[in-house]
Amino acid sequence: MNLLKLNAFEILKLFNSNKLNTVEYVSELINHIKLREPNVKAWAFLNEDLVNSYAKKIDEKRSNNLQKPFAGIPIGIKDIIDTKDFPTENGSKTCLNRQPKEDAHLIKLLRENDVIIFGKCVTTEFALSAPGKTKNPNDLECTPGGSSSGSAAAVADKMIPTSIGTQTGGSVLRPASFNGIIGFKPTFGSISRSGISPISYRLDHPGVYARCIEDVRIISNLIISYHENDYDMINNLSLKENIVEKSNYKFAFIKGPAWPKGDEDMKENFQKYVQDSKMDVTEITLPKSFDNALHNHEVIMNGGIYSSLKKVYQEDKNNLHPYTIKRIENGLNLNASDYVDAIESAKQMKFDLNTIFKNFDAIITPAAPGEAPRDLTTTGNAMFNGYWTMMGVPAISLPLLKGKNSLPIGVQVITSWKNDNLLLKISDDILKKY
Repeated sequence: MNLLKLNAFEILKLFNSNKLNTVEYVSELINHIKLREPNVKAWAFLNEDLVNSYAKKIDEKRSNNLQKPFAGIPIGIKDIIDTKDFPTENGSKTCLNRQPKEDAHLIKLLRENDVIIFGKCVTTEFALSAPGKTKNPNDLECTPGGSSSGSAAAVADKMIPTSIGTQTGGSVLRPASFNGIIGFKPTFGSISRSGISPISYRLDHPGVYARCIEDVRIISNLIISYHENDYDMINNLSLKENIVEKSNYKFAFIKGPAWPKGDEDMKENFQKYVQDSKMDVTEITLPKSFDNALHNHEVIMNGGIYSSLKKVYQEDKNNLHPYTIKRIENGLNLNASDYVDAIESAKQMKFDLNTIFKNFDAIITPAAPGEAPRDLTTTGNAMFNGYWTMMGVPAISLPLLKGKNSLPIGVQVITSWKNDNLLLKISDDILKKY
């Protein structure tokens, strides 16, 4: 049996039937990481002794029937999320050897359920544009995307079955698309950002990587939990409630304002996918309020970047990557009225988007401009994700297409706010039925 190919929910079945123990599974993963990490470089920090000690404790609990239902699932954590037993350096020289005193809230929730924090995954500097060391496991000359570079690459290379990333523009879905895995960004405000280095409080979303919907659901259920310290959180969101089963969902195919800038092979493959699909799909055009969606997202993000990083810019600019400096300075020069205008425009867009969801169960649209660029100095462009992130709707990238070089291209599926459970159900159906 090849344990590396198994998803977390399958591993749990082996644990619960006493066909596998946690130490054995962890050992298999660590050996694979040792083999592949010199090439893929997905990890910022990995402590084999610490991981083994967690695994032994879980096996002791299991031997006494004291284990938690999801005990022993390994997970990688993006290195902008605080962990008290691993450094959190935000991918930056300005944070070298930074050791948090406590875990981020979502880490606490994972630990409470005996999920094994395997280590910290590489991020671009402060989750912006400056690439880290990670390479795409499908082709080591290609970018893995960003900013959740290591989180996506580690799952794609079967180093771990699940991981956590974050998205402010396209930092969960774009790497998922480039690496050929599933990336899920839930409704804005459903996962606490307490203990996570901020970029834009108006846009920041934690998200989940996995290779199957079952695993996405498991991890999401553990970390979608109201937390009063994050003032943008919504209450009473759950992935556990029942949803009305339908025999045929209605999909809106939306090209969106980024479509003209997409790669030609992506556009051809995507349109063929829509035409050949057995799904009930209607192509529609977004309302006029979306005409400046790309610009509005950029303005809001730039304002957030400067607000979040101005202190490090003022105190330690010389240790920042030139890409990071440029992003911060874009916010420094931002006019306040332009920021307010962008916020107000986003409100109109949300209002208009809601009318679309009255007629359709979900939207399908590209998750990235095309295949991962064969360029390790870039993480690719988030243009197909940013305005949906700005809307705060739940979105997912499904590994359904291939580009001209046989590299992955994701299909982005989107549902209305708080319909995360429906999104996962629809996504599972797409992967299994269509």
